Amino acid sequence: MNPPEAPTATPAAAPASPAFDPPLWRNGWYRPARALASPNFGPRPAGALIDLLVIHSISLPPGEFGNGNVQRLFTNALDWDAHPYFQGIRGLQVSAHFFISRTGELWQFVSCDERAWHAGHSHYRGRGNCNDDSIGIELEGLEGGLFEAPQYAALAALCTALLAAYPIGHIAGHEHIAPGRKHDPGAGFDWPRLQAALTLPAHCWPALPAQMPAAPAPKLP
Repeated sequence: MNPPEAPTATPAAAPASPAFDPPLWRNGWYRPARALASPNFGPRPAGALIDLLVIHSISLPPGEFGNGNVQRLFTNALDWDAHPYFQGIRGLQVSAHFFISRTGELWQFVSCDERAWHAGHSHYRGRGNCNDDSIGIELEGLEGGLFEAPQYAALAALCTALLAAYPIGHIAGHEHIAPGRKHDPGAGFDWPRLQAALTLPAHCWPALPAQMPAAPAPKLP
């Protein structure tokens, strides 16, 4: 199954009056994103506080971009025999709420009001099972590799919209909620760049290596 083709571009219409602008959100779906519904989701627990954004990186096969395989994985349409790497993940059923391609194109697979399957065994800010109360954002990229300027722009815009719509109090990487088990987005992700774009208080962010207190200098003999 191939992802749907992008809609044919039409001439831009005159800006609508703000009073008639359609809302950015509808039942947890973000209007500016390309919607491709995944079957891999479920209800959140009653009373779940959606206060965590989790940033991931993904490419299938690793290091190959723009081939639609991530979209196929999240919709259970990946051809497991198309590449040897896929044998190691055969039958995997996962999803994320959002995916941002290398060009900055934004896809949505699961309503933010629902529970996507992106975090796995995880624990953060004193709570386990981060799927229950988080929103997962996948960046197309290689774990530990660099990301593109359009991705950061799309991510900042998405996070801004999420902060306005949900009680987000924390932003972390998959590596921070599942340390030792996961390592994405990795060292190539520019956390200070996202921090500067969102200007959230320091306690909203994970403790990064550059933010750790320096080790005391050794005493001279």
